[in-house]
Amino acid sequence: MCHVIVTCRSMLWTLLSIVVAFAELIAFMSADWLIGKAKPSSSEEVDSRTGGPQEPYRPTLGIYGRCTRISHMQFSRRDTLCGPYAENFSEIASGFWQATAIFLAMGIMILCTVAFVSVFTMCVQSIMKKSIFNVCGLLQGIAGLFLILGLMLYPAGWGCQKAISYCGPYASAYKLGDCSLGWAFYTAIGGTVLTFICAVFSAQAEIATSSDKVQEEIEEGKNLICLL
Repeated sequence: MCHVIVTCRSMLWTLLSIVVAFAELIAFMSADWLIGKAKPSSSEEVDSRTGGPQEPYRPTLGIYGRCTRISHMQFSRRDTLCGPYAENFSEIASGFWQATAIFLAMGIMILCTVAFVSVFTMCVQSIMKKSIFNVCGLLQGIAGLFLILGLMLYPAGWGCQKAISYCGPYASAYKLGDCSLGWAFYTAIGGTVLTFICAVFSAQAEIATSSDKVQEEIEEGKNLICLL
């Protein structure tokens, strides 16, 4: 018989698992990993909103994507164009960034799998006599290690030609040059930290769903068990 068991700790772990998976996925897909050096606008180009000259803009560069502005001289304005600069994996600008993409993709796949499974932990608490929370916590720890490896390798690619074109000639491995780090990089770091927090917190979720109070309610014949 399926017992639906909901506790504060198990629900918090489930929500955190989903948030972490989405945060890492969004960061990976974003082009805002590096913010390039400011590029001045032509004095002839006019901002359609203010009527004044266009402000200098800073293009952004991701692991496999980029955002830049293209001119529409007939309308005296610029549009931001975002999309992948690499049509296939081999065209990613640096071998280090290729490794980063692999490690991040593996970590995100594991996190998305755990996030999907976590939704069903209200009904299923064990797999082959092993706690599903402990199994998911272990997988989250492995995913966190993949994410760390990817984030450690990413700065080594700052010396590639693509990064230099955005960050200037002084950019090199682990040196940003004229670039700055974008929100996607910080989101990936924050998501990695939360991944390990989820891995540790999964043990608390397991304890909460197998507590004496839960067992007492199961023995009383209740199918829906909600505990604080």
